[in-house]
Amino acid sequence: MVNEWATFGADLHLELRGPRLRAGLMDALREAVRSGRLEAGTRLPSSRSLAADLGMARNTVADAYAELVAEGWLTARQGSGTRVARRAEPRPPVRPSPASSPALALPRSTTPAHNLKSGTPDLASFPRAEWLKAYRRALTAAPNEAFGYGDPRGRIELRTVLAEYLARARGVHARPERIVVCAGFAHGLTLMGQVLRSHGVTDVAIESYGLDLHADLLTRTGLGTPVLPFDERGTRVEELSEGAGAGLGPVGAVLMTAAHQFPLGGALPPDRRAAVVDWARTSGGFVLEDDYDGEFRYDRQPVGALQGLDPERVVHLGTASKSLAPGLRLGWMVLPESLVGEVVAAKSGANLVPGAPDQLAFAEFLGSGAYDRHVRAMRLRYRRRRDQLVAAVSAHSPETRVGGIAAGLHAVLTLPPGTERDVLRAAAWNGLAVQGVNQFRRPTVPATLDGLVVGYATPPDSGWQGALRSLCRVLPPGVS
Repeated sequence: MVNEWATFGADLHLELRGPRLRAGLMDALREAVRSGRLEAGTRLPSSRSLAADLGMARNTVADAYAELVAEGWLTARQGSGTRVARRAEPRPPVRPSPASSPALALPRSTTPAHNLKSGTPDLASFPRAEWLKAYRRALTAAPNEAFGYGDPRGRIELRTVLAEYLARARGVHARPERIVVCAGFAHGLTLMGQVLRSHGVTDVAIESYGLDLHADLLTRTGLGTPVLPFDERGTRVEELSEGAGAGLGPVGAVLMTAAHQFPLGGALPPDRRAAVVDWARTSGGFVLEDDYDGEFRYDRQPVGALQGLDPERVVHLGTASKSLAPGLRLGWMVLPESLVGEVVAAKSGANLVPGAPDQLAFAEFLGSGAYDRHVRAMRLRYRRRRDQLVAAVSAHSPETRVGGIAAGLHAVLTLPPGTERDVLRAAAWNGLAVQGVNQFRRPTVPATLDGLVVGYATPPDSGWQGALRSLCRVLPPGVS
């Protein structure tokens, strides 16, 4: 009895059953088409190559093909080969609606017409042509060993140009041997959680507002996540020094978005930047700096990275997710010397890292100046959108405050107390996807602020004006 799996095209297999080879082949092909594994239009191997793969006579395969063509499963044309035929799918009978209710309302589409959620750049603006050029140059120059398993820290070419760029553009004290390339911020934070836990750290303090995902990642590594309070000047880092007096317990690290707090938008004031670094020096703790959109500052010179104040106590985490695209899965950590070996060891277990070709392409893109040109162009585009957002909201609802606009890819629109939920409902009804401030509030933090977090970078250019009009429709005039 023949009962084997044979390679068929691109990772597609045929299971041949029964003693009759031709009948078994035909059944396997019918099943592959019926189940959707072979889609309409798929070109099949020649009878010669398939016969060689299956270990049967060429005439047997040719006869099976011919019979399936006659049955309508396949088509065969001179010069086009044998392909899967397009077959009409049977449709279930349509039941007429009752005569008494001919005008039943259909439910509204669940897909929003406009997306103003934060966290994503304008994906339509990804520099495809320049990226392709960088990829070609990088692959042409890549050594053979680049396609092996490689250094768990990442390609040296990328780490070298990253060190230069971060020092120049973000004020980071970086050397290639202290940089570890990772598959995005979440991957880097998970590695840091594992290493901190092995150091005996039990708690990592987090900000009052932020992404639940980040707190969850730390929790999964066995760490507690006490919350630092927030005021009009930002995160109250002095609570770290007070420790148990502030109800925090033995905090060993703190996770912060110091250059541009997410989602509320302010930069940590200089005195608090100095205070959190002093706490880390005095206590032996670490600051985990999430520099998620540090390239995009509009009204003054960029706020330097916190890591520049003390490279031995601050872990700098950055990505290309906001400047290029999250789908690249390219991130990096600039580590204190004392943590490099442990992070590399933690990373080596799974060796989850962006592919070497992507790393080499990004290194070429960065080193050639194409990255700087792209960031500058997007900074101008996003600043124009920010200005248009502020002008439109001011014209429609003069008393609405628009905050968090000195940097980044989103703004915060303050709403009257108790109205956030109603505005979000109206937005959903109008086909607008947008987030409320309280979506990012930690569960233990009192609800004292109502507002919208508007991601003005997210829509493509073709959808921006429509999204802006949709937003203004759900903001009642005279909001204060």
